[in-house]
Amino acid sequence: MEWVNGTWVREFVFLGFSALASLQRLLFMVFLLLYLFTLGTNAIIMSTIVLDRALHTPMYFFLSVLSCSETSYTFVIVPKMLVDLLAQKKTISFLGCAIQMFTFLFLGCSHSFLLAAMGYDRYVAICNPLRYTVLMGHGVCLGLVAAACACGFTVSLVTTSLVFHLPFHSSNQLHHFFCDISPVLKLASHHSHLSQLVIFMLGVLVLVIPLLLILVSYVRIISAILKIPSSVGRYKAFSTCASHLIVVTVHYGCASFIYLRPKSNYSSSQDTLISVSYTILTPLFNPMIYSLRNKEFKSALQRTMRSLKP
Repeated sequence: MEWVNGTWVREFVFLGFSALASLQRLLFMVFLLLYLFTLGTNAIIMSTIVLDRALHTPMYFFLSVLSCSETSYTFVIVPKMLVDLLAQKKTISFLGCAIQMFTFLFLGCSHSFLLAAMGYDRYVAICNPLRYTVLMGHGVCLGLVAAACACGFTVSLVTTSLVFHLPFHSSNQLHHFFCDISPVLKLASHHSHLSQLVIFMLGVLVLVIPLLLILVSYVRIISAILKIPSSVGRYKAFSTCASHLIVVTVHYGCASFIYLRPKSNYSSSQDTLISVSYTILTPLFNPMIYSLRNKEFKSALQRTMRSLKP
């Protein structure tokens, strides 16, 4: 807690949906239905991958981790947001705000590195198919996920520590619906240039470096696909990458807009709208993009459903 103007800043007040006061009950119903559908979809995907041995491959292992990550990400933000939509007092404690920021940054940063690992998996599958089982063994897959989590943990710990060690202004009104970096920093009375620089560089590390690794992987993938003589073979090879490319575009597009722009361009209304997309809509659509476009997964889902029938 920070001592400001003779009072302790013990809590922050969320103002994210204050301009839509008359629509908050409707928003609650819409977001609740989307959230329940997200949980159900991800649960089906993870259960199908676990129960069907045909899906015990690196690509589906990463997909199950992705679904788990997406589900955990929503747990950090959406339940609190739903409660606040019906509550008169939309507050969060100083410590609770720090914990929420650390957790969603940890999951979000790990997500970026996980997408890079999935890009590497597609590169090995298409460019080195004969060595795929060796290069992408179970230990390698676990190591890539552990490395993604370690990077996410380190970045989130450093960033959260820098933000919450700053002195805060007397206002505790947060123009957002969760504790994101920019709206919390806006309340700080003195912004250390070093702190801002470190946070920006961490954003570059989390977003730019994994994206560059993905781009390098896809340059090699496209080069290998163009060498396939059969048009059917080229289509099949590219179709295995299309879902990943869609998810990468959405994830890095939204995240770059939020975290890699100049601070002077901060807009609470724009951030709220984009944050709704990547906290509610993206966790719903990402796993569906991977699963519904995949004939192998749909076949496995049908087998699983038949096996569960009495």
